This record gives sequence, structure tokens and C-alpha cells, in this order.
Amino acid sequence: MCGRYVSTSPPDQIARYFDAVPTETSLPANYNTAPTNDVYGIVEGADGVRRLEVFHWGLVPVWAKDMKIASKMINARSEGLATKPAFKAAFKRKRCLIPMDGFYEWKVTPGLVGPKGKPAKQPMFVHRLDGEPLAVAGLWEAWKDPADPDGPWLHSCSVITTNANETMSAVHDRMPVILPPAAWGTWLDRGNDDLVSLGQLLVPAPDNLLTMHPVSTAVNNVRNRGDDLIAPVDPGTPALL
Repeated sequence: MCGRYVSTSPPDQIARYFDAVPTETSLPANYNTAPTNDVYGIVEGADGVRRLEVFHWGLVPVWAKDMKIASKMINARSEGLATKPAFKAAFKRKRCLIPMDGFYEWKVTPGLVGPKGKPAKQPMFVHRLDGEPLAVAGLWEAWKDPADPDGPWLHSCSVITTNANETMSAVHDRMPVILPPAAWGTWLDRGNDDLVSLGQLLVPAPDNLLTMHPVSTAVNNVRNRGDDLIAPVDPGTPALL
């Protein structure tokens, strides 16, 4: 599961890191990127050139009647990409990388209660040990509202998840697929439709890649987007629950 993440780098910096052409659209730094937000994604064009583009987070398949399905399509389980109607076409031809500075996951902590005495979860900020960006595997689609055939195309995306590695298993049983640089070209290659070999890339990250620390429950509110959200806190701090 991946439901919130951090994206703060400007488009030209992201483009340089991924050897891509930058987009002219600059999104504001967001320490609490949430489903239905606009997000960055790297794709390969028909000319073979990598480009940084902007997508709606929440995949809208080309056959969808409306956008309501998007909120249910923020994640795509790696195990079903080749067979599920919502994902199989994109898995074959529309793959992307979704750059993240890190992501949040919520840890079930026995004895931790909220202000009303209800069970609470401790939010954790997960990021690379070396501070480098995460290159998360994703799918994208282009959709046009059938009720407005002359309207604009909507470009949307979904984050691919896999089983948790040892680091993440203490918090959740799923995690985003994080691809190493050596796999970026294979994943983005529009001419590559070998779904078996592509599926072999969708594995848990090495156990020593990530680290995490507890953060304020202020991240639970999507309206909070500042850099204070990733500051470490003492787990279970009463004032923050």
C-alpha cells in the first residue's frame, strides 16, 4: 500500500536525475502528496526520449465511464498486472517511473490511543538511507470523458506495489516497487512487451535500502503539506495523537 508520499524537488532537478526532458509544469513542493493530486512521472516517448510529465494520481482506464474509479486505482498489485482488465493494457505499453523523496506508512502500535480513546496508528516516514530519490514503478493511462469527446485528455497513474521486504514488514505487508537505475531503461522501453521479464523486475527492494522514523500525526490531514511533517518525533507522543 502507498497512500501518501513526499515530492519536493523541482522538475528540472528530477529530470536531470532521471536523464529526462523536464516538463514546463512546476508543481509546488508537497510533503503530503495524496491520491487525486497531480504528480510527476517519467515516461518514454515514441521517439525513445525520456520525459518528465504530470499525471493525476489515481489511474483512469481508457474504458472508464467517468473519473470516479480513480480513487480506487492509486495502487496496482504487481501480482495481477498481466491479467486484470484495469491494468494489463498499461502494463504492456504505458509504464512509468514515479519519483518520490519518501513515503508514509502507518504502524499498528499496541497500547497507542488517540485523543478520544480510540486505537491509533503511528505514522512513519520511509526513505532511502543515502537520501537519494526513490524511482517507483508505475503505470499510466490517457483517458477522455465520453460525455465530452472534444474535451482534454486526462493522464493518470498508479503506483505498483509488491510484498514488503524485511525492513517494511515491521510496518506493513506491502510496499512500492522501487527500481534500481539499471532497470529504468528496460521498464520504460515502449517496445518491450515481454510481460514475464518485466514482471521479474517487480520485487521487494533490498533490505538495506530504506530506513524509517516516526513522525507527527499531522500527516493524517491532507491539508498539512509542510516540511515539519517529516521531522522525527518520539513515538506515541500524546500531544500529537
